[in-house]
Amino acid sequence: MDSNIMDIKGVADYLKIKEQTVYRLVQNKKLPAIKIGGSWKVKKDHIDQMFDQVLNEKINQLSS
Repeated sequence: MDSNIMDIKGVADYLKIKEQTVYRLVQNKKLPAIKIGGSWKVKKDHIDQMFDQVLNEKINQLSS
């Protein structure tokens, strides 16, 4: 499997958060994921892009 594709546990480990939090983010459509064979899959690139976007928004708020 491509190392860019992660399951829920991989996302939780990568972000240093609980798996339950990742499930909640996926269910609330705050984290793009697809279900394949009963398992949720997330692209690492999407997580990095979303993280950068949110961080930039926070930086802009602090600069205002």
